[in-house]
Amino acid sequence: MGGLSLTHWLVVLLVMVILFGAGKLPRLMGDLATGIKSFKRNFEDDAADGRPAATQSTEQRQPIESQ
Repeated sequence: MGGLSLTHWLVVLLVMVILFGAGKLPRLMGDLATGIKSFKRNFEDDAADGRPAATQSTEQRQPIESQ
């Protein structure tokens, strides 16, 4: 247990083709790749500007004061 065999991946691929259709899969993967590239580019731009990362650990966050 822990890894997926080739048979498991083929079943997942078959289900994706049935759900989305063969024509939509390349467009869907292209959109996903574009989103990842955009995220990386913006993350690198923030690092180059010297801005801190957008995520903070829970210890660093300031508590929200109730009114």
